[in-house]
Amino acid sequence: MTEHTSITPPSPGAQLRSLINSGQFVIAPGIYDGLTAALVESIGFPAAYVSGGAASVSVTGVPDLGLMTGSEMAAHVNRLRAVSDLPLIVDIDTGYGNELNVRHTIDRMWRAGAAAVHIEDQQLPKRCGHLSGKSLVPLADSVSRVRAAVVAAAETDLVVIARTDALAVEGRAAAIDRAHAFEDAGADMIFVEAPESVDDLQAIARAVSAPLVVNVLANSRTPLLSAQEYRDLGFALAIYPAVSIAAAAEAVQVALRQLHSTGMPPVDGSGPTDLFEIVGLSNWLDWPEKHGLVPDGRTVR
Repeated sequence: MTEHTSITPPSPGAQLRSLINSGQFVIAPGIYDGLTAALVESIGFPAAYVSGGAASVSVTGVPDLGLMTGSEMAAHVNRLRAVSDLPLIVDIDTGYGNELNVRHTIDRMWRAGAAAVHIEDQQLPKRCGHLSGKSLVPLADSVSRVRAAVVAAAETDLVVIARTDALAVEGRAAAIDRAHAFEDAGADMIFVEAPESVDDLQAIARAVSAPLVVNVLANSRTPLLSAQEYRDLGFALAIYPAVSIAAAAEAVQVALRQLHSTGMPPVDGSGPTDLFEIVGLSNWLDWPEKHGLVPDGRTVR
């Protein structure tokens, strides 16, 4: 009998840690469904970002105000994990409750296949980091949240990213103080949300020793720079939450307006074969014959 040996692939968290530790600047475009997950992977990005805002809009049809539940987000991550092998960086908002809720959330996200989570220090109702009107929990409470995530993730390879929204609420010095407190609590990476200038970005990179995350959004608070420029400033990972969902929303509106006004759909888009090929049409059709599952004279194609 021939013995078969198999090599267990690294966990998603281990994959992301390897990317960060290698010094590679990681670009993680936002994904919100199976199609965008497949596109991001096929184009060759090393990781993908599961935005709470994009999930709120696409899954539940509500704005990013902390309305989406932990259970809804875990189910969303599980669906995306099923169609993508990329490390997924997941937005878990405030952890969906107290320290026990944070522990439960970490366990669910690990089981769903997340590579990393980021947890923030806003009070409920929280809101998108680039909107006005945010408020923070006290520093001790925010540190306790981060520490709960770190302890809960200790038996896994899950990367814990601590996010602070303090810059917009209390200023740069307070944001850096919170970043230091989160480093001391054991966070693997630090995410200071919504720097408003290159000077802010430089100051954060000088002050914080942990690997840094930058959130890149068009028409928002943070300067829109190239990936190389963020890397040169000292950041390790850039997330692009709205890059796919904003493009899709614009394109869908254009197509629907044309259909509404003319009675004709656009004719310059992808046909069914092109669309299905993005998610593996040929692989699915070839699979039965490849494994000898189709009797002679029959075909799947």
